[in-house]
Amino acid sequence: IGRLVIGQNGILSTPAVSCIIRKIKAAGGIILTASHSPGGPGGEFGVKFEVANGGPAPDVVSEKIYQISKTLEEYAICPDLRVDLSRLGRQEFDLENKFKPFRVEIVDSVDIYLNLLRSIFDFNAIRSFLTGPNQIKIRIDAMNGVMGPYVRKILCDELGAPANSAINCVPLEDFGGQPPDPNLTYAAALLEAMRGGEYGFGAAFDADGDRYMILGQNGFFVNASDSLAIIAAHLSCIPYFRQTGVRGFGRSMPTSTALDKVAKVMKVPVYETPTGWRYFSNLMDSGRCSLCGEESFGTGSDHLREKDGLWAVLVWLSILAARKQSVEEIVRDHWAKFGRHYYCRFDYEGLEPRTAYFIMRDLEALITDKSFSNQQFAVGSNIYSVERTDSFEYMDPVDGTVTKRQGLRIVFSDASRLIFRMSASSHVRATLRIYAESYEKDPSQHDKEPQAVLSPLIAIALKISQIHERTGRKGPTVIT
Repeated sequence: IGRLVIGQNGILSTPAVSCIIRKIKAAGGIILTASHSPGGPGGEFGVKFEVANGGPAPDVVSEKIYQISKTLEEYAICPDLRVDLSRLGRQEFDLENKFKPFRVEIVDSVDIYLNLLRSIFDFNAIRSFLTGPNQIKIRIDAMNGVMGPYVRKILCDELGAPANSAINCVPLEDFGGQPPDPNLTYAAALLEAMRGGEYGFGAAFDADGDRYMILGQNGFFVNASDSLAIIAAHLSCIPYFRQTGVRGFGRSMPTSTALDKVAKVMKVPVYETPTGWRYFSNLMDSGRCSLCGEESFGTGSDHLREKDGLWAVLVWLSILAARKQSVEEIVRDHWAKFGRHYYCRFDYEGLEPRTAYFIMRDLEALITDKSFSNQQFAVGSNIYSVERTDSFEYMDPVDGTVTKRQGLRIVFSDASRLIFRMSASSHVRATLRIYAESYEKDPSQHDKEPQAVLSPLIAIALKISQIHERTGRKGPTVIT
C-alpha cells in the first residue's frame, strides 16, 4: 500500500468511507468502529474491511483473508511513524525501500461526501423548508459519535438549521457513556425533547453514521420498516431518482414486508436477503436494486454501497418539504393506502453461546418437522394457522452463491410472521432476536400499540422456543 487517505482527526462516517473509496477508486478501506456498542475499555471494537466498490467485504473475501492469515510467518511495522491527523494535505514518508514515498493524505471528513449529497438532493428546497416563513424546527442527536461534524456542516451550515438544533455533536471515545444506538431505548433524551411538541422533526444517528431513527412532533415514532417503505413510495421527490429511475428494492429477511406492498404498486421487484449490507452491494453493482434497508434502522440507495443515515434523514426532509404535512400525517396516509405492518424486535442479549445455540437447534428441528406445518395456535380470541416454515437460505441472483441458516421463519395464513435469529455481531456473549409482524389493512385498526397487537404472536414464540425457561430470563434486554 503506497497511499492512505484518512479523515481529519481520524474521523470519517461509514458512508463517507464508501463515498471516498468510490471517488478516488481506492483498492479498499478499513473502518475502525464501535458501531452501536459502548466504546472504550471493555466495550466492543471492530475492524471492518471495505472492498473496491465501497461496500463491506463479501463472505468469499473475508474467508480468503482468514485463510491467508493462517499462513503468515512475519510482518513488518514502523513504530516511529508519526502522522499529524489534524493537518489537511499530504504527508510523505520514506519507509526503507518499500513504497517510495509512502503517502498519507488527510482530507476534510465531510467535504467529498457533501459534494455527493449535493448531486442527489434539491438542497434549495430543503434549505427553504428549514429557513423559510413556514420553517420546521428540527432536533438532531449525533449521540457523541462521528456524525457531529456532518450534522453541523451539512444540516446547520449548508442547509440553515439553527446551531442549537444539533445536540451531542462532539465525538467522544466512550460516546458519553451511553450506547449510541438510535432507538427508543438509548435515544431517550431526544424522545423526551420531541414529546414537548416544540420540534416537528427529530433524528438520531449511530456511532459511525450508517443508521438513523426518525421521530415526529410529540415523539411520534417511525419504525425502520415503515421508514423504508415510505421512502420507497416517495423516491420521485428526489432528483437523483427522477434521473436514474427505480430498478428494484432490497430488504433483509427479518425486515417487515411493508416494502413489498409499495413495490407491488410500483411494479418493481423486491429482493429478500440475509441480514448484512454486503448482500445488497451485489444487487446494486448489477443494476438490480435502487433502494434497500434493514429493520435495524439502516437504509441506503445505489449512490453508495453502505447504509447511510444522513442520506435517509435528507430524504425525509425532502418528503416533508414536498408534501407539506407532518411526519405523523405522512405515516398515517401511508398506512391508509398500503395497510399497517405492526412490528417489533425483541433482543435477548448476553446469552451463554452454547445455550443460545441449543435453543436455535431445537427450535429448527421443531418447526421444520412436517407435523408443525399443520399446527394451529389459539391465544385468547386469536387463532393462528401455520402456513409455512423454513430455515432461511438465500441464493444470490448475481453470482449464484448460496447462504444458509440465516434465521428461522414461521409464516401464518394471515401473513403474520415470527422470525428467530442469532445476531452476527461480534459480542463475546450471544444475542438471540425474535421478530414479530402482523398486517392490518383496516384503517380503523391502525391506532393500536404494536406490543398489544403482537402479544399473541410473542406468546407463541415464547412457548415454542422456551427461551425464558432455558435462559432464566423474564424478558428481553431491548425491545425496538
